[in-house]
Amino acid sequence: MQKLLIPHGFVLSQVTIHKYMKELGLRSIVRRKKPDYRKGSAHKVFPDLLNQNFYAEKPNRIWCVDFTYLYLKDGKVRYNCTIIDLYDRSVIATVNGAHITTELALRALLIAVKRHKPAKGLILHSDQGSQFTSKEFVRSCEALFIQQSMSRTGCPYDNAPIERYFNTLKHEQIYLFEYRTERELDAAVAEFAYAWYNRVRPHTFNGGLTPAAARVA
Repeated sequence: MQKLLIPHGFVLSQVTIHKYMKELGLRSIVRRKKPDYRKGSAHKVFPDLLNQNFYAEKPNRIWCVDFTYLYLKDGKVRYNCTIIDLYDRSVIATVNGAHITTELALRALLIAVKRHKPAKGLILHSDQGSQFTSKEFVRSCEALFIQQSMSRTGCPYDNAPIERYFNTLKHEQIYLFEYRTERELDAAVAEFAYAWYNRVRPHTFNGGLTPAAARVA
């Protein structure tokens, strides 16, 4: 804040700025330390079928999935698993849980499959996290006729669309409010994804259309 004010002719100390922000009811957004993830052994790792080509000709041809972390007011962490469709960047499943597990990933996947009923051969792109390389997840994908695709190790750009969504979720929703209970946070994440992001918020990828509008255009 101090650096932002200097070009406008205001040279104030951090103490003074803090005092005025407190009087105005303003607060800084402080990013918390990223929680540690427990790494497990991989059952099977798949090649990257996308190679950063994040385009799909039709809905339900290529989905991206990943985890992120969210915080309650008391500092308790919640993990979110979201799946988006590369055709229009719509969120097709988003779920929260207390732990980052294969079970949470499968919850999101089964919700997405039940709602959208993709044809055989759908590509599901993820990182090489143990939740996606586990025997349970791999076998579930095989049973659903889903092709798995995975980013290279340590290369978040290989799954950039879902990273962008998480960035939007946090800066336009999570960082702006405090959540006292798990129910409050879970409801806010679902409402942001399905009601706001999919149906109200214009998306540059869709030429200014919302994901919902682009899906039926």
